[in-house]
Amino acid sequence: MYYSQFRAFHAVATQGGFSKAAHHLGLTQPALSDQVKKLEERFSVLLFHRHKRVVKLTPLGEQLLEITHRKFQLEAQAIDLLSAHQSLEKGHLSVAADTPLHVVPLIGQFKKDYSGIEVSMRIGNAQEIISGLLDFSYDIGIVADMQEDDRFHALTLCEDPLVAFVSKEHPLAKRDGITLKELSGAPLILREPGSRTRNHTEHEFQKADLPMNVAMVVQGREAVREAVAADIGVGIVSRPEFGYDTRLVALPLIDCDATMTESLVCLKEKRQIKTIEAFFNTNNTSAS
Repeated sequence: MYYSQFRAFHAVATQGGFSKAAHHLGLTQPALSDQVKKLEERFSVLLFHRHKRVVKLTPLGEQLLEITHRKFQLEAQAIDLLSAHQSLEKGHLSVAADTPLHVVPLIGQFKKDYSGIEVSMRIGNAQEIISGLLDFSYDIGIVADMQEDDRFHALTLCEDPLVAFVSKEHPLAKRDGITLKELSGAPLILREPGSRTRNHTEHEFQKADLPMNVAMVVQGREAVREAVAADIGVGIVSRPEFGYDTRLVALPLIDCDATMTESLVCLKEKRQIKTIEAFFNTNNTSAS
């Protein structure tokens, strides 16, 4: 009975405004606004604060959004179930990862097997990815050091050691490795809060009871790389993420055996969706 009105509300809430929501649903803006207005008037409530072109959810609107997220997710699952006979000829899969290193080969193999599935990919830190999975922005995440959580299904991809790295002009560049104690006296370039690499780094220094000399905090792995290349300080990444860059030199951590575990993750309630199931199976095929 209220499907169109709930759909209009959900679109405005997730698209961030009436204009974008109308475009998303293929409606005129007045028609969309009328649907939301009818829903508010029917129950004598206010779901959005409207100020000029800015739209913000009210507390009640935020609660309703949690429900409509699940409503339309269940609808998507029902459609997926009924469309299973099409053998994944069409569809969409949204993937988020903390590095393209592990996800791009998987997407490449998946696209070979299911060329009709459109795949979108976003790079972010672990905290952003987990939040995106929970609010249904992403179908699948690839994150480091996934903590045990009953809400998620997770599959380990690999475990990689941490390494420090410096510019090739740095005095440490000729070394074969470095200790945490030596690193504690060097200026460090850290990722933003929420980064698993940063969490690992802080944990290892705390465990060794050593201070950290933080020279700079930046957003994203590439920013760390550029800051180190500019000789501002020393960076820390997992070994495969260091990659190849003639400006930089990797230094194994002599007294640190910490590893970064990369996992393929989705919500348990979405595990049986055909596209997600196929992507997880792609990883199993690639690993065999």
